[in-house]
Amino acid sequence: MRLNNRAVNALRPVRVEYGFQPHAEASVLISMGATQVLCAVTVEDRVPPFLLGKGQGWITAEYGMLPRATHSRGRREAVSGITGRTHEIQRLIGRSLRMMVDLQQLGEHTLRVDCDVLNADGGTRCASITGAALAVRTAVEEMVQQGKIAMTPKLLPVAAVSVGIVQGEALLDLDYSEDSAAEVDANFVMAGDGRWIEVQSTAEGAPFAPEQFAALANLATAGLQQMFSSLW
Repeated sequence: MRLNNRAVNALRPVRVEYGFQPHAEASVLISMGATQVLCAVTVEDRVPPFLLGKGQGWITAEYGMLPRATHSRGRREAVSGITGRTHEIQRLIGRSLRMMVDLQQLGEHTLRVDCDVLNADGGTRCASITGAALAVRTAVEEMVQQGKIAMTPKLLPVAAVSVGIVQGEALLDLDYSEDSAAEVDANFVMAGDGRWIEVQSTAEGAPFAPEQFAALANLATAGLQQMFSSLW
């Protein structure tokens, strides 16, 4: 039995608060169940050296977790150094966000997105991607209002969700108790038109069958379509 009698194909409640950090060009506090991530966008009037003179923009992301976002205190990475997990997650977020927009339409601007986990109860990378995409949309609209770019680019909605197999059953949007016990753990990132951006899936105990992967993909698809309908 899942927490709160949640159905196997049900998302946790998703809540979004815009403008949580008023000094950022755009910010979103996203909650997926008990997981909370603050996503803030800074617009810089420059691009990385490898893009100088090419007339296009860039979107990049940084990810972090507050020490007491988890059950026991984690060390600040400012003290201990960035972990491989953090490096992997922020690269995933950046890749996903760059699928949203034709970078040529951003001009020579960088959108730097900070994703900070305030509370972790499973699915932090998926919540980060979903919240960051909403923040990027707001930031691009603000860039048009400020005259930084001439017109609003066509934006491709982006969202992400976790799925997994727990005690032989495929579940959508795992919380921490489910994720920590999962035999298979997967994260699906989708564009609003139904195309996949990235899929990460791992067998934790034994290999899983193609039909099990298909069941996970179907669960993720249905959940993500709900998210696009409610958030975009």
